Amino acid sequence: MKILIIISSIIGLILTILPSILLFNGTITADIQKNLMIAGMVFWFISAPFLMKKKNTAE
Repeated sequence: MKILIIISSIIGLILTILPSILLFNGTITADIQKNLMIAGMVFWFISAPFLMKKKNTAE
């Protein structure tokens, strides 16, 4: 399960950075870039909290 969360976080980060580079190069349009970045944001915000959880070692 943890590996799936890590993979979705990486996908989210890639979808946040890569579309801007592709738009700069003229490979994709601004509409496609916006959609890809929204998808990346959703992936990241869903998966990141699970990676940032700390185990309670005080018990």
